[in-house]
Amino acid sequence: MHDYKKLLVWQKAITFVSEVYKITAAYPKIEQFNLVSQINRAAVSIPSNIAEGAGRNSDKEFINFLAISHASAYEVETQLIISRNLGYLADLDLQHLLHQVEEIQKMNFSLQQKLRNNKR
Repeated sequence: MHDYKKLLVWQKAITFVSEVYKITAAYPKIEQFNLVSQINRAAVSIPSNIAEGAGRNSDKEFINFLAISHASAYEVETQLIISRNLGYLADLDLQHLLHQVEEIQKMNFSLQQKLRNNKR
């Protein structure tokens, strides 16, 4: 088992979720149960799956949950681009959030690689 709260990738993902929630709070009400809900769920999935995987009994299981977290990061990245294209998100806000999520993606991938290499 791993202490997920000490993982920098989890800490950054928690910060990212808070920023996503603040940004999506300004979206039009018509998107509340559509795009906003989808973005927020995908963002929450990133640190949640890191935490769940850290609590599993093996590195193999942890890697699987990190992969789910990684996919959620790509999902929210796509949804943020769609938001910008629809005029709900300013370019500057998009770039800021994309920078954060890309950093999380890189860290997540590196952690997966480290866990895989520990098995050899």
